[in-house]
Amino acid sequence: MLEEICFTPARTLARQIRARKLSATEVVRAFIAQIERINPKVNAIVTFLPEQALKQARDFDKRRKALPLGGLPIAIKDVIATRGVRTTWGSLVYKDHVPTEDHILAERLKAAGAILVGKTNTPEFGAGSQTFNEVFGATRNPYDLSKTCGGSSGGAAVATACGMLPFADGGDFAASLRNPGSFCNVIGFRPSTGRVPAYPHPYPWSNLSELGPMARTASDAAFLLSVMAGPDPRAPTSISEPGSLFLKPLKRTFKKTRIAWSRDLGGLPVDPRVTAVLQKNRSVFSDLGCVIEDAEPDFSGATEAFEALRGLTYQHRVGALIKEHRDKLKDTILWNYEEGRKLGAPDIARAEGLRTALYHRMRRFLEKYDFFVCPTSQLPPFSVDEPYPKEIAGTKMTNYLDWMKSCYYITITTHPAISVPAGFTPDGLPVGIQIVGRYRDDFGVLQLAHAFEQATQVWKRRPPIA
Repeated sequence: MLEEICFTPARTLARQIRARKLSATEVVRAFIAQIERINPKVNAIVTFLPEQALKQARDFDKRRKALPLGGLPIAIKDVIATRGVRTTWGSLVYKDHVPTEDHILAERLKAAGAILVGKTNTPEFGAGSQTFNEVFGATRNPYDLSKTCGGSSGGAAVATACGMLPFADGGDFAASLRNPGSFCNVIGFRPSTGRVPAYPHPYPWSNLSELGPMARTASDAAFLLSVMAGPDPRAPTSISEPGSLFLKPLKRTFKKTRIAWSRDLGGLPVDPRVTAVLQKNRSVFSDLGCVIEDAEPDFSGATEAFEALRGLTYQHRVGALIKEHRDKLKDTILWNYEEGRKLGAPDIARAEGLRTALYHRMRRFLEKYDFFVCPTSQLPPFSVDEPYPKEIAGTKMTNYLDWMKSCYYITITTHPAISVPAGFTPDGLPVGIQIVGRYRDDFGVLQLAHAFEQATQVWKRRPPIA
């Protein structure tokens, strides 16, 4: 019974709670039991609030308000401030920090009836696609405990994959929703810039880091996004469309839909195990009625633009902390900061110019094609003891960001992108496929992801420990 609840789709659970076929208390109790059983093996949920969650569930059952997420448990990523609940950003600087106000995302989830059961693990300040930090340690991949789950939303991905949560929130700067989605056989969706507002935010005009959903299916990702999305005056770049548009049915026909298929985004090194899994899925799109061509936009300048603008971002993120807490920050945080300090106004202007040119090349490219399909990650999950891979397919990586290019090339364009479970390597490691849509066509991306997952059913393969 507990397992049945924990792996029931979130939309179905919400309907059953509304129809009083299940109580919120029963649902929350089932997920708490799953967390207690599995979390010690994977370290995905780092602040655990079982008593508080059960009290909230009992209170909800007494009131029985009609709320979208009413009675469903959530554990919020540990870079999102939660009032009265420890929020560390995975940093020794904030290891005992308890915020006095909610981030807008936490505010929305609570208002929609979600019950806070804890916080999910993340690398320090969300920097890097390998989830480990000095406060809580590493989060392990549930398909192979010796491997990384990816990051930075690694705790969210693992908790979702293992049925410890029905779905989870995350954020994506370089690859932080898509990479752990790929590594853990779940959906990781980076929406369009401004789709999910962020506040408080030290640099609200930035459009590189985006919040989004993680779930076992595209339908549940859309369900969570319906609450996360929508405008807010505190977030000046937020999109005016309401989140409710993501409650529409995802089913549609893809006959004659034009797909641009890319093996390596124009020459990036890709592990042959990833290529083998993805190549088998090309026929899935053909069977859906799509017309497929080998093509990709010109990604010239993407690396220079992304690294420069990321360095600039870290002046906002940690600039005020460096003087007093430099000794407590990990080396990649310091590297990002120092790279940013080297930038002059001409460097930033050049980066913005390169990015603008790339955006328009992608925009024109997707006037010809409806979607761009490519690898999510350039290699399968690697050792949990490695901070980042030093080499892919014989090509050496020059810094800790290099191996994320298959994702951050898309980040820099601001187009919506999703990682969908696509298959497994011969040794049982998950591989995701990345679907990129036209500017602000978030719903279309979810529709194609839904059609693909229904055709393949790869998402149903649970981790052995779950």
